Amino acid sequence: MGVHPAAGYVESMTISRLPTLMIPHGGGPCFWMSPTDPQPPSIWDGLGAHLRGLAAEIGERPKAILVISAHWETPTPTVLAAERHSLLFDYNGFPEHTYRLTYPATGAPELAGRVQNLLAGAGMASASESDRGLDHGVFVPFKLIYPAAEVPIAQLSLCDDLDPERHLAIGRALAPLRDEGVLIVGSGLTFHNFWSRDQANLAEGSVVFDDWLTAAVEAPADRRDRELIHWAQAPGARLAHPREEHLLPLMVAAGAAGGDVGRKIYGERLAGAMANSGYRFG
Repeated sequence: MGVHPAAGYVESMTISRLPTLMIPHGGGPCFWMSPTDPQPPSIWDGLGAHLRGLAAEIGERPKAILVISAHWETPTPTVLAAERHSLLFDYNGFPEHTYRLTYPATGAPELAGRVQNLLAGAGMASASESDRGLDHGVFVPFKLIYPAAEVPIAQLSLCDDLDPERHLAIGRALAPLRDEGVLIVGSGLTFHNFWSRDQANLAEGSVVFDDWLTAAVEAPADRRDRELIHWAQAPGARLAHPREEHLLPLMVAAGAAGGDVGRKIYGERLAGAMANSGYRFG
């Protein structure tokens, strides 16, 4: 057991290196809708089943979780260092009961300090804060993954320049956490364009991009990183992501993967149309 005095973070020995994940988190509080709501829950049944099975997929229970959500952007990487988390209901227009969801996971301030130390060691400035709650890119999926909220959570922001190379580098800096019992999770969507009027072409474009993305993720690490940096040049890229904040959590997970090759562990066409995937590295 080792101690990093500057961060106050205590390492623990683990049986094995933990994987990194890219998870789709759905649409708002989608897993707590009823058949009479505007967004029928059946659309998200497959994804809900996948998220509920992730704890078994991971195997060893993490000491802590670091989540990079599509729903938090700051000028410099910022880690949520609260000892206790509130929830940030950052969605609109959903039934009243979805604003009363709870997820009482404890914070992980020691992990937050370790994150800042690792980023500093890689020459990256960072910040911390304690007041912001966990957004729905965190509490919505983790209510299904670890419903008892027994694993402490820290959240790390995206950088608002949305630079894929920068986010890969952030992931690389954080890779040592995998050997310290920390599960690194990117939470977003591999497709995020539900508002286009051209739904038929959009659906097919989403499949083209999803095929490209899966091939990139499953490529050897050096090629994977090169392709992810230039993701916007891929076929169907801007159809799938007019703005890339929901894709960039994947870059952090891929960067933290190091040489580990990714693989697709979830995939479906939502409502029979838009392609959506989840990935595991390691």
